[in-house]
Order: sequence, then C-alpha cells, then structure tokens
Amino acid sequence: MAEYGKMDPFSFAGSKDIDHPVSVRIINLEGEEPPVKFSTLLESPHLRHVGSNTSPYSDLFVTVQVWAGSKPLTVPVQTAYKPFRSERKWNEWLKLPITYKSLPADARLAITIWDLSPTGGKTAIGHSIPFGGTTLSMFDGDNQVQKGRQKCLVYRHKFADGTDNSTTPALIATKKKASLQNGGGGGLLLDKDAEELDRMEKLFKKHEMGEIPRVDWLDQMVFRSFEKKGLVAAKSSMKMLQRQRALNRDEFHSPTGDANSDDGDEEDADRESRRNSPSAFLLNVELPRFDFPVVFADHEYDAPPVSALQPLSASQTALPHQYQPEVQFGPGINAMGESSDGGLGSRLIRVYDPEVGQRDNPAEAKHRRLFRSSHRHGILDKDLKPNSKVRDELNLIMSYSPTHVLSPEEADLVWKFRYHLTRDKRALTKFVKSVNWTDQSESKQAIQVLGRWTEIDVDDALELLGPSFDNSAVRSYAVDRLRKADDQELLLYLLQLVQALKYEHIPPADADDTQDNTEQEQEQEVDQQQEQEQERESTQDSSSLARFLIQRAAANFLLGNYFHWYLMVECDDHSPEQGVDNRNIYRKVAYDFMLELVNQQPGGVEDRKTLLRQAEMVAIVSKIASEIKASGESIAKKTEQLKKSLADPKNELLVFDPPLAMPLDPSVKITGVVPDQVAVFKSSLNPIKCTFKTTSGGTYPIIFKLGDDLRQDQLVIQIITLMDQLLQKENLDLKLSPYKILATSTTAGASQFVQSQSLSAIASKYRTNPALAYLRHHNPDDKQPLGVRQETLDTYIKSCAGYCVITYILGVGDRHLDNLLLAPDGHFFHADFGFILGRDPKPFAPLVKLSKEMVECMGGVNSDLYNRFKQYCFLSYAALRKSSNLILNLFGLMLHANIPDIRLEPDKAVLKVRERFHLELSEEEAIMYFGNVIEGTLTAFAPVVIDKLHEWAQALRA
Repeated sequence: MAEYGKMDPFSFAGSKDIDHPVSVRIINLEGEEPPVKFSTLLESPHLRHVGSNTSPYSDLFVTVQVWAGSKPLTVPVQTAYKPFRSERKWNEWLKLPITYKSLPADARLAITIWDLSPTGGKTAIGHSIPFGGTTLSMFDGDNQVQKGRQKCLVYRHKFADGTDNSTTPALIATKKKASLQNGGGGGLLLDKDAEELDRMEKLFKKHEMGEIPRVDWLDQMVFRSFEKKGLVAAKSSMKMLQRQRALNRDEFHSPTGDANSDDGDEEDADRESRRNSPSAFLLNVELPRFDFPVVFADHEYDAPPVSALQPLSASQTALPHQYQPEVQFGPGINAMGESSDGGLGSRLIRVYDPEVGQRDNPAEAKHRRLFRSSHRHGILDKDLKPNSKVRDELNLIMSYSPTHVLSPEEADLVWKFRYHLTRDKRALTKFVKSVNWTDQSESKQAIQVLGRWTEIDVDDALELLGPSFDNSAVRSYAVDRLRKADDQELLLYLLQLVQALKYEHIPPADADDTQDNTEQEQEQEVDQQQEQEQERESTQDSSSLARFLIQRAAANFLLGNYFHWYLMVECDDHSPEQGVDNRNIYRKVAYDFMLELVNQQPGGVEDRKTLLRQAEMVAIVSKIASEIKASGESIAKKTEQLKKSLADPKNELLVFDPPLAMPLDPSVKITGVVPDQVAVFKSSLNPIKCTFKTTSGGTYPIIFKLGDDLRQDQLVIQIITLMDQLLQKENLDLKLSPYKILATSTTAGASQFVQSQSLSAIASKYRTNPALAYLRHHNPDDKQPLGVRQETLDTYIKSCAGYCVITYILGVGDRHLDNLLLAPDGHFFHADFGFILGRDPKPFAPLVKLSKEMVECMGGVNSDLYNRFKQYCFLSYAALRKSSNLILNLFGLMLHANIPDIRLEPDKAVLKVRERFHLELSEEEAIMYFGNVIEGTLTAFAPVVIDKLHEWAQALRA
C-alpha cells in the first residue's frame, strides 16, 4: 500500500493561467467530390454560378468563431483572399479576440467554409453561401486543450453548428459505420485501410510533438508509403461516395418506379443525394502547441451568504428574461429586438462591424456610383479643365509609383478629368486603375477613351500586362505599344513577357496534345497542317500577347532562341506553385511557336531544327555532368573522365555540322567542343567547364551546372543588362559587361565563363594591395602614379561604381571575396546571386559591398580616384531612379515566376526594390543618403569579420 501513493512527477498548466489569445491555423482542404452534371448546370442557373460547381479549385474563404453554451463568444474572424492553383490551401493563422483563460470547458471552434454565388439563395449571406462547416472542441475528453494538427470532417452545405448538440462535429466515431449492402443503414463501410490511416495520423501527431524520435531515412520512407495509401483510400472513398449518392437518388424516387418522372425530379434527387451522402472533404487545421499539457481550470468562487438573497421587487419581476443578442456574420442586422412590448428587448440591437468579412463600405460604394453617374456620358467632361489646385493634385497622382494604391477620392478625380489627362502619357495606368471594370457601362466608356490617349512608354505598357489588369482590351492596348519596340529592346523584357502569358486568357491545352511536342515534335505533325493551323489560330486569337511574341520570335532567331528556352523551363517546372494549368498554357504556346516556324518562310524550318539540335546538345552535356557529379572520384580523375566523355564519338560533340548557334548567345556559332580545355570545379554540385570552337576561329567557354535552379541568377543578370542599357542612354558607360547565363531547365543551366580571378584568390597571391598589384601585373604603366594603365583603372572604377549601385538596388546578399571577380583588363563584376531582395545568410551584412581591397586599388579614401568612384555612384543611382517604374514593373511581372527569393514573400518583393530607390526623397536627398551608405560600409566592422569568417570556413573545407 505504501507504494500506491508514489507516482512519477507530471508537469502541466491550467488554462486560467494562459493569458494568450486563441489562434488557429487554417491549412488546407482535402478531398473531392464528383462534379455536377453539365446538363444540370445548364438547366439550373443558381447552380451554374456557384464557384465550387464549376471549378475544383474555386475561391473559398473560412470564418472561425468561438462558441460555448450554445452562444457565440466572439465575432467571426475571416481568412484573407487566397487564389488557388492546384489545391485549396490557405496556410494562414487566425487570431481570435479571446484568451485561453477566458474559455469555458465546453468552448468549441465553429469553422465555416464559404463559397461564392452571385445569385445567393436561402442560406446565402450577401454573395456567400456555406460550402461546409465543422465544429472542433477546444478541450478533449480529458479536459486538456487540443493542440497540433487536426483533421476536421466538413459537412457540405451547412453552417458550422456551435451549439451544445452540434450537428457538425469535427470528429465522428469510427465504429458507428454501417454497411452499404442493399442500401441499408446509409452509412460508410468500415475499412481496415481507413483505420490504419487513422492510426498513422495519430502517430504523426506524436512525431510532430517530439514524442517519437526522428530517424530521417526511415521517416521519409514512411511518409512516402503513407501518401500512396492516402491516394488509394481517396479513390476508394470516391467510389463509395458515388454508390451512396446513387442509393440516395433511388430512395428519393417513388417506389413505383414511374418511368415518366420529369427531369426536375432527377435534379432534386441528385441534389438530395448530395446533401444526404457522407462528406468527401476534410479541413486540416493546426492549434498552438505548448511545452506542457494545458488542463482546463477555473476560478473557484465562494457561495454568496444566505442573507444576501433579497426578494425581487415588483419592477424586477415584470421584466422578462432576455438573452444577449447573437452576433451573426454578414449583413442583415436587426434594427430592433424581437420583443415588441416596449420593454428592454425593444432597445437591444445587433451591432455589425463592416470590417468583419472585408466587405465594401456601402456608403462609399453608393458615393462612387453617384459620382461616376454624374460623369458617365462625358458630354461635359470633355471640356473640363482643372484649376491650379486640382492640377497640383493630379501631378502628385501622376508621380505615384506602380505599387501605390489610389484612394477612392483620387480615383474619382482621375475619372473626372480623364479627357484632360489623355495628353499625359503618365496618366494612363492611373486611369485604368480608377475604372470599375465590373461596371459594363463604365468599362465601355473607358475602352473608348483608351484610343484617344497619347502614346505611353514601355514601362507603362509592361504594367498593363501584369496580374492586376484583367481586361483584354487594356492588355491588347499594351501589346500594340510593344509592337513599336525593336527586337533589341524587346529582348530586354522578354523574360517578363513570357511570365505575363500566365495572366492572359489562353485556354489551357490538353496534356495529350502538347506534352510530347515541347522539345521534340514528331515529323508526322507537318502532315496535319489543316488541323494544326486551326488550333494555332484559336490559341493566338485568344491572346494578343501570345500572338505578338510568337510572330516576333519566329521572325528573328535571336528572339526565338531565348523565347524557346524560356518556354521550355516553364514547361519543365512541375512545382505546386506553377500548377497544371500554367504548365499546359506554356506547352500550348511552345507548340504554336513551332508551328509558326514551320509556316515561316524562308528559314523557319531550319530555325526549328537548330532549336532541336540545341536541345539534343544540352541533353548530352547534362547526362555527362550527371555522371561526373555521381562519380566519387577525386577532382583530377573527374576531369579525366570529363575529357573522355566529351571526346567520345558517340556523344557527337566533337564536330557540329552545320555550325550550331550557342544557346547562351545565338549570335555565336560553334563548330564543336575542345576536349582538352575542360575543368571540374570543387563544390558540392561539381559544375563543369566546357570550351567550344567558334566559326570565327576563337573559343567560347561555358560553365554548366546541374542540380541548381539558375532562374534567379538569370533574372539578376537580365536586370543588370537592362540597367547597363539605361545608363548608356544617359551617356554613362560604366563598363558593366554582364556575362551571359541561361537556365535550360529548373535544375540545370549554363553561364559564360569570363577569364577572371576572385579577390580572394588575388589576395592569396599578392599580399600588399592585391587588386592593384594584379592590375599592375597585367597592365603596367610606369608613367602613371599607381603604375597601371589609365584605361584599366578607369574601367575598374566605373565597373565598381556600377555594381555597387546595382547590387544595392537589388538587395544582393552573401557578398564575400570569393564572388567578387576581377578580369585582367580591369572589369570588376559580381557572381553567384543566390540571395537577393535583402536576404543574406550572414547577420549584420552591409547594404553595399565595398571591401578594403577594392578601395585600396583606387588609392585609398583620400584619393582623386575614390572621389571619381563616388561621383559615378551618385550619377548612376540618380539615373536609375528615373527609370524606377520600369524596374518595378519588371519585378511585378516576376511575382509568380517561382524565383526562390521572390517566392518567399511575393507580396513584398516589389516593395523591397522600391524601398532601395527611396522615391519619397528628392534627388539631392537620395544621393546624400546613398553617400552615407557608402561611408558607413567602409567604417563598419561587421563586413571585415564576415570576410574573415568566410575565409576560415573555406580553408577548413579545403
């Protein structure tokens, strides 16, 4: 008996001590259901306009509300808008206005998923109808707070029932499953596989909580096996669901089996079967985790003394007992209470907060309609001219960056003076933003005004092709402006224009039509010209941008080369962010581009064959690089293996007959590889260096990397190339000369090899003023003060200034002496852009990388060369600020390009670039700020420590 009282210590917390708000993460919605018959949608308009009936990934939002004692304790909290691509996934934390210490023991979360329907219905609130609901208890059977991931059963077409006897419980007993034989019971068949999946789910929870030790290799195997079983279970449950609905449909009809029953009865039966059949959806949510179990606890109050009880007065007994009003989601708030006897109930009203639900303010919407209606026909507006005060306001609006959102007053002002603003090319994008495109009359008049506008700049045309502008007339107007750009200018924006195809109204191609036609079209296609021509015309008619790009790319092989490879990378992207629809769109455009080449005369067929030969060469080099990477030999043996592979006649790389256009630079024709001029670099990916002979008698070395996504580096180099062109237009040649780079897939790519050395390698060879000693060695001139040719130093200073400004604007991180390169002719440049937009793996990284070695090469901070360097920095920064809208719009088109550092926070990517321009400052203030950034970098201690730590880390790896 003595041993009975002994037990291990157990730590826990009481809920009354947790002074933190209740929060829940809405993760995703699992499951699917058979689609509604197309005939039913045609005959039932109220079903046709429900989002979930027309698309398996339609827009949904979720509301969460805390209930207890059959009454709501809080107002509902709603998820933000989330566009779905391949799955309904929110992944959003919602914080509820109640703390854990305030929760009663019967508290539960009422979670309702809302669908959209413009026609409304009996259960509609505004334009929202319930997609389904579920109710999750905050405390489990042991009175412990629920924590971690939870799978909640969704009850279709029902609100979440938060009452004590809830009809929408999140968890149901698995043993109460009846058989489906002969339609009996109307339940689900108990499946051992389902029980096994349920058991695995519980184990996964313990694994996430750390109660089960982690074994990485074994965990991966279990996760993959669980995913396969889940897919099989989903398919079997779908079949059972269809059987259940068929049984419900049979039960709905009369037992006489009248064959003359009309179609309306069948529709009612189908809808009734959907309501009565078990749910096919599960909502995954996550509750906060605590270090210790949290058990329900409440304050213990003393019972009031008997003497405190007083009899009710006559006035008190006359008052009926009134419950507090329940706060409901959405409009429809009662102005008066239900009681009509003039008592307390007549003074109780339900208060509705218009911010809950994120709906438009009805007063503002009414004001906008009244204001626009007075300026709808434009008879008087054509002669309206602003006074001096209004003109200043309009000029301020015109100076806004593309990221600025117009206020309702500013939008009304732009609309009012739209005819006056047609002579200002800056005003077009602001005018398009001020239009309510859902109003047919207003959008029709706006399209008419577009034709009267003065010609806009390219940066404004690019903004109109972004995801914010959906109207086809607006996008066609932007494409018409791009038609006036020459091929060289178009090449600067081609990467972004390919991304803009995602926002076009292009019907996705069937996978069977295009998946085998992206790189190696079959020769039999040429024999089906009539069918292909019809397919091509239908695609190009649906998108003016696709038609424009295909025609220009087919007419100029330089454009066509890059256009082809940009499309191939998008077709190869199988990430969830890309989505099947976008991938099929790019396949369709690539298919139409190949057809256009076949029909292009002269030379179209030869260009098509050249692109196919390029793909074959890249595939062979990729295969060789994969073998080198997989080899466990030393670098020397890997280099020998690389030479043998390139020289092997089976790989057909020694001679290209006829000469082949280099994918990196189509203006260069290569005749074959030089096996002796190769190298394998010492890194985890083991990139290889290959050298090709050119028709001009020279060589073209490249670095081919397998296992890395080069699209981010490709974007940075493209922006650097664009900035170089913008600076040269301002008569400011900073000798940037960016190298060529091309991503050939999502995991491979090539870059031009430029003969140079890193500052780290130079510093190890020359101890005193290494960069200057390196340039003096290659370009000596005893007549100059620093012993280096004046042209070389001029190139060095200009390129340093250019890259300092550009890397600052782009927020390039992870800068160290190994990725700062210096060519023998004085060209300084950066490499390896794995971190941009302010991201950096090291703490306290400087905004501008300006090392001591770079400044010493200029003669020190007190030299004339250093002052010239700062002047070039200021001039280039001021020049690029003038073109900030163009650069911001280019980044805006890359938001869904699956670029790693943009994908992390796509909503902030453009804002991060805009922040570096400091557009809120005047030009003089911005230059002073940038000067302070440069001076602060030179005096900072952290960059020196970072370089030393990186140097030691590299020495340890060697």
